[in-house]
Amino acid sequence: MAAPISTLYLLAYNSLQAIGWTVSLTKILYNVVSTSSLQGTYASAGYLISFLQCAAFLEVIHGAIGLVPSGALLPLMQWGGRTHFLLAVVAKLDEVQELPSVFITFLAWSISEVIRYSHYAFSCTGNCPPSITYLRYTAFIVLYPLGVGPGEMWLMYQALPIVKKKNTYADSFSGLPFSYYDFLRGVLLVYPFLWLKLYLHLFKQRRTKLNRHHVKKRA
Repeated sequence: MAAPISTLYLLAYNSLQAIGWTVSLTKILYNVVSTSSLQGTYASAGYLISFLQCAAFLEVIHGAIGLVPSGALLPLMQWGGRTHFLLAVVAKLDEVQELPSVFITFLAWSISEVIRYSHYAFSCTGNCPPSITYLRYTAFIVLYPLGVGPGEMWLMYQALPIVKKKNTYADSFSGLPFSYYDFLRGVLLVYPFLWLKLYLHLFKQRRTKLNRHHVKKRA
């Protein structure tokens, strides 16, 4: 029996994302090895990662229309946080692009996304290797806090004085009772709470998926 079109579409989407993030990971590691430095990470992989992250908005749509069971809210939260970090902060401020936080974030993202999209792609075929399933629901325990803490949040904190000095996005916030600097401080305040919600959700998924996997293995 032929696979449904939706399954073929998801297989293609997840496979392309897995390939894209593998390329970004290769670029990041090659830059570190060839330069013996963490600098140059954004220049080597920033544009590709920005493209892949923007394309990931499709996952919000997938959840909203019921193509996947994730729903739209949690994918939207993660997509919005990452996209703001990438496009509004890192891409906008040249001064932060060489910081170690960029390397930490991009490395954690790339490894986690290679695993995640590979798991999704294999799942579309109905034959996902147990090792990929285990990595999908285990690697996040380290990679997620690494990317958020010393990665995203630390870089945004470091960006605050630059944003204040340059009055970044002054035109866009001119009609509002607060500046982008105030907005960014607010983001940093709520970030840990939103992150914790997503992190605990992943642990819930881990218990469900790995328990189900063990039951199938015993059967």
